[in-house]
Amino acid sequence: MYKRILVATDGSKLSQKAVKSGIELASLVGAELVAVKVVPRYPQSYFEGSVPLSVDEVGRIEKEWSDHGQAVVDAVKAAAVEQGLKAKAVVVKSDLIAEAVLAAAKKHKCDLIIMASHGRRGLKRLLLGSETQQVLTHSTIPVLVLR
Repeated sequence: MYKRILVATDGSKLSQKAVKSGIELASLVGAELVAVKVVPRYPQSYFEGSVPLSVDEVGRIEKEWSDHGQAVVDAVKAAAVEQGLKAKAVVVKSDLIAEAVLAAAKKHKCDLIIMASHGRRGLKRLLLGSETQQVLTHSTIPVLVLR
């Protein structure tokens, strides 16, 4: 049925449910699992007029985010391998989460995307819209959304 399943995760409790379901489905159909975590490319200032960060500080923060993202997807990969699956751990640096998920699915030739129903909450979600909704709207492959 599916040969390669992309599971998008942000490490949250809700996305862990998506990861668990993704591993179970991949195991049932004999598919490979691609775990993806999108991390920002650079720190954004939320307060106009704030003090700009030094190049060293930006580099340190980007490395911290990247390392954390890698730890998240490495844990997913380890859980999948433990179930006898072939798996990849992928960290994508982008400020456009939905677009990055879709690009990763295309790059890795996935035929299903699994993700949680939402990640952001409150005003930020209203202003940015749901990343899951963006993936659903623009995906050319099936998307399984878990609550």
